[in-house]
Amino acid sequence: MKHAVLITLLALLSGPVLAQDRIYRCGNEYTNTVSPARAKECKLVEGGNVTVVPGTRPAANPAEPGRVVTAPPGAPRVDNSEQKARDADARAILDSELRKAEARLAELQKEYNNGEPDKQGGEARNYQKYLDRVAALKEAVTRAEADVAGIKREMGRLK
Repeated sequence: MKHAVLITLLALLSGPVLAQDRIYRCGNEYTNTVSPARAKECKLVEGGNVTVVPGTRPAANPAEPGRVVTAPPGAPRVDNSEQKARDADARAILDSELRKAEARLAELQKEYNNGEPDKQGGEARNYQKYLDRVAALKEAVTRAEADVAGIKREMGRLK
């Protein structure tokens, strides 16, 4: 008797869960109501149930003017002289990394020779091998340029 009541109760409770309204996808947003103005960009989602898990809100951009970023309560405090020492250490590390990245970029650019590097070993007989090396050098130069630009951006943030 108890099992029959339990099964009936579960069936009654699961009924509303199974009945879903029509779900529309409007870009990255899912909704069950579509205004006539947005009807063109929305598409009906068919087949299966849709489960949407809300994400976290992005943190406020500290570079926005007028916004003050503060440490959470209970965070350890750092005095100004120690923070200045940390900033100086970070700047020195970035300077060192920038010099290394610029030296690597100069070396790669010299080897790349504007897309016409000298042929090595068996590349005189195997032109595809030469083309593969040229493509790899071009990618390496692009990565090295991006590294230099990234380090310069970081240094700009420290000032």
